[in-house]
Amino acid sequence: MADSSLRAVGWARSLPISSGVKAARDWTRSHIEDLEWSRSAPDTVDSVLLTVSELVTNTHIHARSTAQLVLAWDGECLHVTVHDNSPQMPRPRESDEEATGGRGLLLIDALADTWQAHECPRGKDVTACFRPDISGR
Repeated sequence: MADSSLRAVGWARSLPISSGVKAARDWTRSHIEDLEWSRSAPDTVDSVLLTVSELVTNTHIHARSTAQLVLAWDGECLHVTVHDNSPQMPRPRESDEEATGGRGLLLIDALADTWQAHECPRGKDVTACFRPDISGR
């Protein structure tokens, strides 16, 4: 007999470089609304949207590739995955206070509960996981 208590929800979207990061944020926000976090976990929503912006920007700028954005909610954690065609794994960069970039991975590290990168046959996946803070803090 199958376990009927397990319920996963997922969405996927391809974002070519021409689509821009705003399209990724808007699309993500519309699906997070299905989880009803806007009132119960607004800080988590902000963290997810900022992370999506960073990951899609990195894909478009550094990998020069279409971003494959996947959101998967497993009942405990929202997994935000962005796939690109570059085999180069992400790594934090040293940046001085005057630099206009180079802080994206540090930001994701601060916002997400966890994040990791995996090599794939045609590129890599970067996944950040978020557990909603529904305490209202």
